[in-house]
Amino acid sequence: MATLAHSFVRQEVLPRVADEGDENGMGFVIIHPGELGVSILAHWWIQGSVLCQHIYRKLYSATEPMDTVKRPVIACVWELALMNAEQEAWRKTMMKGEPNPLGYMGAWADFEAA
Repeated sequence: MATLAHSFVRQEVLPRVADEGDENGMGFVIIHPGELGVSILAHWWIQGSVLCQHIYRKLYSATEPMDTVKRPVIACVWELALMNAEQEAWRKTMMKGEPNPLGYMGAWADFEAA
């Protein structure tokens, strides 16, 4: 799954980030092996405070990934908790007069996974 995530980010996400521009050079990736399939959610920050997302979803039984345009999933409840932790870390470390990128990268979610 980590190899798949690296490939997805390199081949699909990074070109989108470059094409769209205005990125902050920071983001995060969630790899979620679910009961029915795997989800890889890549996120990056633009314009100082806007979070962008590109998702890869594939059922274990399928040969091709799901079409995330026709089925515009945002995230499952577990992924949303991680996304919320990331936005809180971003707000606390980067939304200041002097942004702290190292503080953001060193922030950890303050909750226990179920």
